[in-house]
Amino acid sequence: MTVANTLSMAILSGKGGVGKSNVALNLAHALNRHDGRVLLVDCDLGLASLDVLMGVQTGDTLEQLLHSEREAADIAIPLQREDGGEGPFFIPAASGDYNLGRSAAALSSLFLEKLSPFATDFDYLIMDVGAGISAPVQIFASMAVLRVVVVTPEPTSLTDAYALMKVLSSAHGIRDFFILVNQADSKQEEELAFSRISSACDRFLGFKPLMLGAITLDKALPEAVIRQKALLDYAPASRAAEDFRTMATRLARLRATMQPRLVPGEPLRPPVSISL
Repeated sequence: MTVANTLSMAILSGKGGVGKSNVALNLAHALNRHDGRVLLVDCDLGLASLDVLMGVQTGDTLEQLLHSEREAADIAIPLQREDGGEGPFFIPAASGDYNLGRSAAALSSLFLEKLSPFATDFDYLIMDVGAGISAPVQIFASMAVLRVVVVTPEPTSLTDAYALMKVLSSAHGIRDFFILVNQADSKQEEELAFSRISSACDRFLGFKPLMLGAITLDKALPEAVIRQKALLDYAPASRAAEDFRTMATRLARLRATMQPRLVPGEPLRPPVSISL
């Protein structure tokens, strides 16, 4: 198999409840349908939810990968699409089991060592990172090439997303972020949400995040969650599904633009130095 120039991205949010995991899942499926090989990894240690969103029965998890001799290829689950095609590959995490057993530095080094070789077979590595500003969140966010911060138009979501970017900027020198506005009721609401968070970052942090796009408020999304299906399988003609396809096209173009800077065999950056 030809080694890909893998574009890794961390899907982040300042607070829970903004649809971050649903965004990660559907971006993975949209990129897969855009003829990209996608590896989706649940990096929300202790509060995993991607397997529930998909109705997938899991065995070994990311924790076993990091804390045993298991290899990523043994744990990754090949997902099937409703149309019979090959979907993304998925590495689950454990739920209700937050026992890292190692320092944050060891965790990040293990993640790099165990995941990177397997991820090089994919065009995209999508990491669904936990909400907030915990040490594992900072580690995973700093290791990715791109960071996508999911927000909703609610003031609390914007405030917490700003706090997340502030921590990553001040503690790790990270100043490149993409904003994805979820549950936008209108184009005006989408633009206002982005304007507010962009202005705050520009004024107080000295940088402006970039707008990746928005996902329209669509009743098909919660219906897909209830049925434990990806939206692009459950309602491919829905407005939100079209938004995800648009986002996948933008990310594919971005990957093509970044291709000279993506190093074959190195989909992740070196781990940060941080203490739990």
